[in-house]
Amino acid sequence: MAKNTTSEKKSEKKEGGKIRKWFKDLKVEFKKVVWPTKKTVINNTSVVVGVIVGSAILVGLIDQGFLGLLRLIYNAG
Repeated sequence: MAKNTTSEKKSEKKEGGKIRKWFKDLKVEFKKVVWPTKKTVINNTSVVVGVIVGSAILVGLIDQGFLGLLRLIYNAG
């Protein structure tokens, strides 16, 4: 079994140091984040759900309109 050379040990320590530094930097960045309040999250979520429901209704109405138009075209011919 071969022993690790000093350069291999240094590179392993550097890799571990890089990962540790990345997590430390990540922690610092998370502290800078301004998290929304519960009220803001609920308000934004309700707006998104409302827009989705409204869009679904609009697309359904357009679909029904085209379906009715196609029925008129095929029944007239």
